[in-house]
Amino acid sequence: MKIKNVVFAPGLASYYFDDQAAIKQGAKQDGFVYCGQTLTDGFARVRQYGESVSILLELENGRIAEGDCAAVQYSGAAGRDPLFLASSVIPFLKEHLTPQLIGHDVRSFRESAEFFDKLVVDGQPLHTAVRYGLSQALLSAASIASGKMKFEVICDEWGLEAIAAPLRLFGQSGDNRYEAVDKMVLKQVDALPHGLINNIPQKLGQTGGKLAEYVTWLSRRIQALRTDESYHPVLHIDVYGTVGMIFDNDTAKIANYLATLEQRAAPFDLYIEGPADAGSKDGQITLLRDIRTSLQALGSNVRIVADEWCNTYQDVVDFVDADCCDMVQIKTPDLGSLHNTVDAVLYCKANGVAAYQGGTCNETDISARACLHAAMATRPDRVLVKPGMGFDEGMTIVANEMHRTLALLNTRAAA
Repeated sequence: MKIKNVVFAPGLASYYFDDQAAIKQGAKQDGFVYCGQTLTDGFARVRQYGESVSILLELENGRIAEGDCAAVQYSGAAGRDPLFLASSVIPFLKEHLTPQLIGHDVRSFRESAEFFDKLVVDGQPLHTAVRYGLSQALLSAASIASGKMKFEVICDEWGLEAIAAPLRLFGQSGDNRYEAVDKMVLKQVDALPHGLINNIPQKLGQTGGKLAEYVTWLSRRIQALRTDESYHPVLHIDVYGTVGMIFDNDTAKIANYLATLEQRAAPFDLYIEGPADAGSKDGQITLLRDIRTSLQALGSNVRIVADEWCNTYQDVVDFVDADCCDMVQIKTPDLGSLHNTVDAVLYCKANGVAAYQGGTCNETDISARACLHAAMATRPDRVLVKPGMGFDEGMTIVANEMHRTLALLNTRAAA
């Protein structure tokens, strides 16, 4: 089955683009916006609305396959592609991508995704957000052509077993890190709360005291609200390198601090994402490995999650091979085409490192559903609830798509 026509539509992402460098350097929050000078190229304001572009593929049978190009909240940071703006992207796509797509056979998702992921225009690959959205549309097209669910397409093409069991979901709180926890406990999310600890004065504390108090509250709140002790979520907190900032990336001091958080988190396991930022990929691998070694020397079971500077499939391979972390966040928009996410999860699992299929609050309902199907096929250890930064909307989209897919799979198995 071939593509007959292509349409591009501008859209909104579910959250906002934030200049991470400016926020980490102390940009003051005023209501929902931030005040101060931008530090990352392309930003007009420290916080500006998130944009997306829908790619709509009209197939020979008249059906429409769809995917949404979306970029991460902190675009342009830690080696990521620059800010993604629909006004400049759509004319480029019409000129350079439409001719490549018209007449393209969509029956093999993997072959199509790999082809367009490697496509070079004027000496440059397509923006990761474009490759991401296009791969969703190609997966949708392959599903339509085959009459199979999207995750079944992936299972077939990678030789994976279709497993009728739910995935472990990870909720993100945004700045609403107290009320959102109550919601997460009520809905019994498997890992929580993310926390968005991206600012030292307001969220971490100059010596880490604010985060320490929050972790104590978090553990006590879960125990107070849960109605059954069998509900035992994992605590997963993203600190955006701020712990390293207050300790000048001294790995022994970072490890000692994280070990105190672990005591406060008890009886729940603690994962810390991005404890420090070395400013480069090689430096980050070394820094995370040294933090992890220091934690092991203390007898601590805090798990380190890699995020910054781990943006591509090859980055994931390099971080895993270096044995520098306990878990890797596979941040789906940063990897470009969804087939890279599939390969990255499978590589982590094959090499004994936990895989967290993440992404960003700054996605759409379409991209979130496509990612859920990739996860249903590859079975990562954790899947981010997205899009949005309010928990409920993302939980509704991801959890409901998961349960619909499981219901269809179980019905087919019983037939």
